[in-house]
Amino acid sequence: MKLSSDFRSELRLFACSVGSGSFGDDILEGIDYRPVLTAGGYVLETVFAIWANVIELDENGKVLNPAHAERRAAQYIRAILSSSYVVEPPWEPWEVELH
Repeated sequence: MKLSSDFRSELRLFACSVGSGSFGDDILEGIDYRPVLTAGGYVLETVFAIWANVIELDENGKVLNPAHAERRAAQYIRAILSSSYVVEPPWEPWEVELH
């Protein structure tokens, strides 16, 4: 089964925004988070895992919640950068699972 064009488009947009530093507008605004992504592979890996775990598709492959998936991934980066940042709602184990 091929991934839908809608999913592929959302994945491309997500990857571009993460790489360009324009990701997570309200959560990461004004923060250059890119150095933490390259400090060790696990942060970038986890960001993409969270996005992929949270993203939902309908039966036709249409992406239903791109903003929510991006927000949850941005919350992970913010929590890495600031120990005082509280992730709301708290992580569900399936959200941060690496497959």
